[in-house]
Amino acid sequence: MVQKPLIQIVPDEIRAELEQRQFLDIQRSLYKERIKRWTIMGLLLTALLFTIVFGTIENPFQYTFSKIGNRFTVGNRVLFIVWAGYTGFVIQSSVFGLFHIENYRRQRDYIFIYIATGFLILTALAPSLDHLPFWTQVHLITAGLFALFLTLGFTPFILWVARENPRLRRNVYIWMSVIWGGGITWYFLLGNTGMFEIWFFGFFLIFLLYLSLTLFEEIIVKKSIILLRDEENLNIGIEKIFINLDEKPKKRRLKRKK
Repeated sequence: MVQKPLIQIVPDEIRAELEQRQFLDIQRSLYKERIKRWTIMGLLLTALLFTIVFGTIENPFQYTFSKIGNRFTVGNRVLFIVWAGYTGFVIQSSVFGLFHIENYRRQRDYIFIYIATGFLILTALAPSLDHLPFWTQVHLITAGLFALFLTLGFTPFILWVARENPRLRRNVYIWMSVIWGGGITWYFLLGNTGMFEIWFFGFFLIFLLYLSLTLFEEIIVKKSIILLRDEENLNIGIEKIFINLDEKPKKRRLKRKK
């Protein structure tokens, strides 16, 4: 008695339909990645602008962020707290976004970033004034703990990125040297002033912008490979994918109007 084969050949029509579904899934995924990238980059740019504006309300060569926020007006104090909350949220969201696209799953570093955000907000909430020595000490301690936990949460990740992406290794080390080396240089030249803080936060946010642009672009290219087998220019091919995705919702809206 002849047995029937267990594996049946999938007809060409079904195979083509499965491939089409796969292509659509990849397109949707790419579209989401691009939206996520532009959202994170927009948040980072606004946080960078906010940092520069707040840090230059008064002379940054003379006053730290805490002095600007605590020793002038109530409006400055409110703005300081808002700046700390917004900047902490943006840094946390951006770093977690980078963790996600790189499939970085070290749970301890997620916790450290959460803690760093909390300490940044507590630093702004604790008034640093001469007649409140206790709260001034709390302010200094929370500021130090913010820097510590941000370093503990972010440094292992960025070293892992440098190890996994050899072409980025040199740039990563240069950026880290600029951020920390430049910040320490300002600290020794001028002491604890606003310029030290503007340098550190400003260049750290720019570094996150660079990583967001570079790492998101890499994942978009990797996911696009299957759709670009017949394209000579990858950049043009990727743009075609997004143009096609943008046109589909417009066609649906036109059909509904009719």
